[in-house]
Amino acid sequence: MLKLQNVYRTYHLGDEQVHAVEDISLDIKPKEYISILGTSGSGKSTLMYLIGLLEQPTSGKILVEGKDVSKLSDDELSVIRNHFVGFIFQQFNLINKFTVLENIMMPAKYAKEKLDFDPEERALELLKRFNMLNRKDFFPNKISGGQQQRVAIARALLMRPKLILADEPTGNLDSKTGEEILNLLEELNKKDGVTIILVTHDHSVASRTKKTIYIKDGKLVGKYI
Repeated sequence: MLKLQNVYRTYHLGDEQVHAVEDISLDIKPKEYISILGTSGSGKSTLMYLIGLLEQPTSGKILVEGKDVSKLSDDELSVIRNHFVGFIFQQFNLINKFTVLENIMMPAKYAKEKLDFDPEERALELLKRFNMLNRKDFFPNKISGGQQQRVAIARALLMRPKLILADEPTGNLDSKTGEEILNLLEELNKKDGVTIILVTHDHSVASRTKKTIYIKDGKLVGKYI
């Protein structure tokens, strides 16, 4: 489904070269539920941006369903990203001037091709599933953190992506609400077959996934250090 082959991501800070990600190879298969575990500064966020096609590697290859993304135009890459991956963030990243329903429908507004479904109908279905239908006309700053994260998950699912990237999805939530969000992600993986990659520094959160990838100093390591 998605492969990283000897991927490096290097930044320049003045005269210094920083290897944020160094020689990483991964093979992400359909329906997997994986955590990427590492401390702050370990390179896990950069790895997430690479997997999510938000950044290109300095060297190495990223293959999405056999296609080398480095050979795609910006428009082609944008289309693949919009349909292939959905993002869930710690800060929710909702837009307060738009309603809950409008926030969920946002990915459809960036689609560069005609969609084969009604975005509003799909958004309402997701709201109903997450017991949020009665909040569809609310603004994000008028609902709880847990409800905001459900909206963010619904937005990530709108385009029916094959992969969900969740960056510290419980980081801004209390333990009870965080547990509910993790249960929801597990349900999406088990019942819907959505591939999920969860990025975290929390060992207890990572333990909920089926497989854990450990990263330190930009490299994959055998265990959490």
